[in-house]
Amino acid sequence: MAANEFLRRLGIEHPVIQGPMGGGPSTPELVAAVSNAGGLGSLGAAYLTPDQIADAIGRINALTDRPFNVNLFAGAWQSANALDPAPMLALLAEVHAALGLPAPTLPAVPPDPFDAQLEAVLAARPPIFSFTFGIPGKDAMARIRANGATILGTATTVHEGRMLAEAGVDAIVAQGAEAGAHRGTFAAPFEAAMVPTLDLVAGIAAAVRVPVIATGGIMDGRAIAAALARGAAAAQLGTAFLTCPESGAPAAHKQAILAAHEDRTVITRAFSGRPARGIPNAFMARLAGQEDIILPYPLQNMLTRAMRTAAAKGGDAGFLSLWAGTGAPQARAMAAGALVARLAEEMRDAR
Repeated sequence: MAANEFLRRLGIEHPVIQGPMGGGPSTPELVAAVSNAGGLGSLGAAYLTPDQIADAIGRINALTDRPFNVNLFAGAWQSANALDPAPMLALLAEVHAALGLPAPTLPAVPPDPFDAQLEAVLAARPPIFSFTFGIPGKDAMARIRANGATILGTATTVHEGRMLAEAGVDAIVAQGAEAGAHRGTFAAPFEAAMVPTLDLVAGIAAAVRVPVIATGGIMDGRAIAAALARGAAAAQLGTAFLTCPESGAPAAHKQAILAAHEDRTVITRAFSGRPARGIPNAFMARLAGQEDIILPYPLQNMLTRAMRTAAAKGGDAGFLSLWAGTGAPQARAMAAGALVARLAEEMRDAR
């Protein structure tokens, strides 16, 4: 499928997709602003309850009549934990005391929320649905397709790309090693899936017949043009939109990205228990050399939530998950619609 044909299928003007940043950054205002500017806005709904998903989609629909995407986590949920939580609880107790929080307690991990979240998504009928961390089951995929949604899945290796194509996705988001936040790897150890974005795009494009969307380290129109030249039909940008005023990221997170003058990002499991790329800070330093005490996802993520929430409110970047891709030093504090227009202009100039 030609790139322009794929854009027509998505109903967008520019090959620019705003990454579905879960946990707050992808507000309805950000999603709608990107879609209204001719790109594809994306709601990261993985941490929302079904009622919150319905509310957020309703707000997006009130702000735009253009297509948008809703994203969920389709895998990686571990209800059991075989590790002794005491060392992590002790380390977090010190952090909580410094932040004026009560001592942490071990939460009970609830059932995987995907099925209930998917019901809310299906009821709201967004035009595009995407997922990461795995592949929904055959019945779920059939229901999503019957609902009329265009389906996007995330791959970090060529093998995962083939798996997604066999599962019936309409396009594959090729997440390169440069990407910020959580790795979408699901069929290999994450260390074996750190493939540079442009190499991954070319590899998956050669292996499957569905369109490929490049993501990872892409911050400007020139990088988008380079991805298209390697076989991508569009590019997905997360960090580039994280610093927009419409983004719901904490101010300290935005400031840390805008202050980055060189790529210092690293992969860490410290905040969630799952590998993710971000800017190093005090909490990551506290866990250096003690990575074996980190609990699995989602338990670690639940356990550090109070710390991260307090740090966000207090403007303390030392205890926030400062997710960012390797292109963070190129971040711009621009309104989302203006950024889409700038990216389109830069793409034209690069050709």
